[in-house]
Amino acid sequence: MAQQPPPSRTASAGPPSAGGMNAPATTPGGGQGGNSNQNLNQIVLEYLAKKGYSRTEAMLRKESAHTDPNGNLITSRVEETGGKMYRTSFALLQNWIDNSLDIYKPELQRILWPVFVHAFLNLIGDFYPREGREFFDLFSEMFQNEHKDDVRALAPITEPEHLQQNELTQLYRINKYRLTISRLAFTNLILFLEDHEKEGGTVIVNLIQTFLDVRTPDRQANGGSRGLQRLLADRNGERDYPAEDEGIPGHNPGSANLSINAPTVLSKLALGPMPMEPDLMEDVKAELQDLDGVRPPAAGQNSLVDEFEQRIKHEPMDDVPSREALPFPPSTARDVAMEVQKVKENRDRFRVEGRTGGVGPGISVTMFTFHNTFDSMNCIEFSGDNTLVAVGTAESYIRVWSLDNRALTSPADPPSFQPSSSRRLVGHSGPVYALSFSPTVAVPPVQVNGFTLATNTAYESQPRYLLSSSADSTIRLWSLDTWTNLVVYRGHQSPVWDVRFCPHGHYFVSASADRTARLWSTPQIGPLRLFTGHDSDVETVAWHPNGAYVFTGGGNGDRTVRMWDIVRGTSVRIFTGHVGNVTALACAPNGHVVASADDRGEIILWSLPTGRLIKRMRGHGRGGIWSLDWSVESSVLVSGGADGTVRVWDVQPNKDSNGKVVGEGGAGTKIDGSATNGAVTKTVTGKAKKDVIVSPDQISAFPTKKSPVYKVKFTLMNLVMAGGAYLP
Repeated sequence: MAQQPPPSRTASAGPPSAGGMNAPATTPGGGQGGNSNQNLNQIVLEYLAKKGYSRTEAMLRKESAHTDPNGNLITSRVEETGGKMYRTSFALLQNWIDNSLDIYKPELQRILWPVFVHAFLNLIGDFYPREGREFFDLFSEMFQNEHKDDVRALAPITEPEHLQQNELTQLYRINKYRLTISRLAFTNLILFLEDHEKEGGTVIVNLIQTFLDVRTPDRQANGGSRGLQRLLADRNGERDYPAEDEGIPGHNPGSANLSINAPTVLSKLALGPMPMEPDLMEDVKAELQDLDGVRPPAAGQNSLVDEFEQRIKHEPMDDVPSREALPFPPSTARDVAMEVQKVKENRDRFRVEGRTGGVGPGISVTMFTFHNTFDSMNCIEFSGDNTLVAVGTAESYIRVWSLDNRALTSPADPPSFQPSSSRRLVGHSGPVYALSFSPTVAVPPVQVNGFTLATNTAYESQPRYLLSSSADSTIRLWSLDTWTNLVVYRGHQSPVWDVRFCPHGHYFVSASADRTARLWSTPQIGPLRLFTGHDSDVETVAWHPNGAYVFTGGGNGDRTVRMWDIVRGTSVRIFTGHVGNVTALACAPNGHVVASADDRGEIILWSLPTGRLIKRMRGHGRGGIWSLDWSVESSVLVSGGADGTVRVWDVQPNKDSNGKVVGEGGAGTKIDGSATNGAVTKTVTGKAKKDVIVSPDQISAFPTKKSPVYKVKFTLMNLVMAGGAYLP
C-alpha cells in the first residue's frame, strides 16, 4: 500500500475529480505506475489553479517540462550543447540590453564586461579553444575603449594551462567582480533570463551567481530626478562612468604593472593639468584684462585673455587629478602674478614645432661656464625666473650667483657687510649632490610711456627657497631672503642623490642610495610617502607636470624607470630597457611622454598612456647624460652630459633607425678630417676615439671646448640655458 502523505498537507489536497491521492496512475497504453510523477504533477497543477496560484502554477509547468520519466530536473550544460552555447547566451544578453529602456541601458551594459571575461575563461578552461577564440574575436571589440589593456592581456590565452600562468585571469577567478545595479533593472534582467533559459539564460544566470557580486540598492531608476538625469545624459551622448567601487578591488581597467613578468596591464592615469582654483582663475583673468587695456595686443596677436581662455578650453576635463586629494596652500597675490606672466610668455614665446622637411628649428643655447672649480662641482641649478644659479660642491657648501649681477642682500646682514652678487650657504657635512629652486617666474614691472605703473613688490620674482641634498643623508631647505638654513629633513639612511620641488611648490621628492624615494612637504620634517621597489640606488627623480605623479630612475642592478602615484603611494608604471644606469629624467609638458637617459649616452622616450617604448635616440658619448628638458610644445628635447655637448632632439617617431656614424665631439675635440655623407672623423688630444652612432632624431649638437654640461633648461620663451665647468 502506498505511503500516505502527512495529514497537514493532504487534508483537502485531492480534488474529487482526481479520485484521491492513491488512485492508480494510468498510461496512454493502459499500464499503471510508469508515469505516476506526471499524473502527480497534473493533480498539483489542478489544485494550484483552483486556489488561484497562477505564477506558482506557471513555474511548476516550466520546471515539469524539464523533467525525465523519474521526475529528475534536466539542466542544460555547456558540455552537452557544445562550446557555442556561450556565444549564443552572450548574444542573447547583449541584444536584450541594447533594446532595453534608455533609463536602464547604461547600468545594464556594465554587466557585459564581467560576463564576457568569465564566459571566455570558462570556454578555455573547459577545453574549447576554437570556440573560445571565436567568442573572443566576435565580442572583444566592443570593450576596446574602456578595457583596452585587459583585452590585450586576455588575447594570448588559448589553453587551460594559460589560466594558471596569467596573473589577470587569477585575479578575476579569485575575486568576485563587484557591480551596482538598481533593483528594478536587475529584477527585469533575471526575469528575462528565466523566461529564456532554453536559449541560454541559464548560462548567464550561472555566471552571475558564480563570479559576480551584484549589489542592488533600493532606488527608483524609472522615476525621480536620478532616472531623468540618466536618460538625459544618455541622450546627450555623455559617457556613463562606472562607480568608484566597481570591478575587482585594487584593479582598474588595466592594473599597476608591478613586476617585470606581470601582464601588460596598466593602471588608469590622470595625465591632464592640475585644475586651477576658481578664485585664482578669476583673479588671473581680471589681471589679464587690465594688462590688455594698458597694452593692447599687436596686429594678428591674441589678447592675453584670449590666450588664457584658449589654454583652459584645450585642457581635458575627464583626465585631470583631484585637487582635493592633493591639497595645496591657498593661492596668494604672488601666485596670480606668476600665472599672468606664464600666459604672457606662452603667447610671446619662440615657437618650436619640431623638424620640418628634414630641417630642425633654430634653437638658441646660452652656455654658462664656471672656471677654477678644480673638479669640485657636483651639480648646477637655474632658478625658474632665470635670475639665479646655484652650485653644489664636494666641499659641502652651496654657492649662489645672481645672473644679472644684482647684489644678494639679507635683512640680517650687519652694517659692515659688503654686498656681493654671490652668497655661500654652509650647513651640510658632506658633498652636495642636488639642488632645486622653488617654482617662480620672472615678473617685470609694467611700464607705459617710460613710466612704471607698478613696482610689483608683492610679486617679487626671486625664488624664496632652495632645496639641497647631500652625502650626509639629509635634505636642507634654505631661505633665499635671509640666506639661512630653515629646516633639516632626516629620514634617508644613505646619501641622497637627487631632490626636486613639485611644479606647484609645497611638496618635494628625494632619491637616495638606500633604494627608496620619499615624498615630503616643506612644513613637515617627516616624509609623507615612501616609494620602495628599486633593487639598487635611486639615482634621479622627476615630477609629472600636474604634480600628481613622480618618476624615479634606478642605478646598477636595477636600471628601471618607475612612475608613482603620490596620493596612493603605489607604482603605476615600470619601464625597462636601459642597459646603463639611469642618470636623468624629464616629463614632457603635455604630460604624455617621459624621457630617460643613461650613462651609456642613450635616451629613451616612453608613452605614459600605453606604457610602451616610443623610440631610442643615440648621439652622446659614454660618461653619462646628466640633464634633459623639453620645449614648451613638447616637440623638442634638449640634453647635456659628460661628453661636453648640448644636443637637440626631434621627439616624433621616425622611420629611419640606422643612424649615422660620427665622432663623439664635445669636450676637447677637434676636427681632423673632412665630412663625408654625414660621417665626421675626430680625434681627441691626438688619439683616435671610438665612433658613436648618432640617430637621425638629432636636430643639432653644440660642442663645448672642455666643459662637461651639468644642466640644460628650456625657458618659458623656448630659449635653452646650459651650465658646465671648465676642466682643462
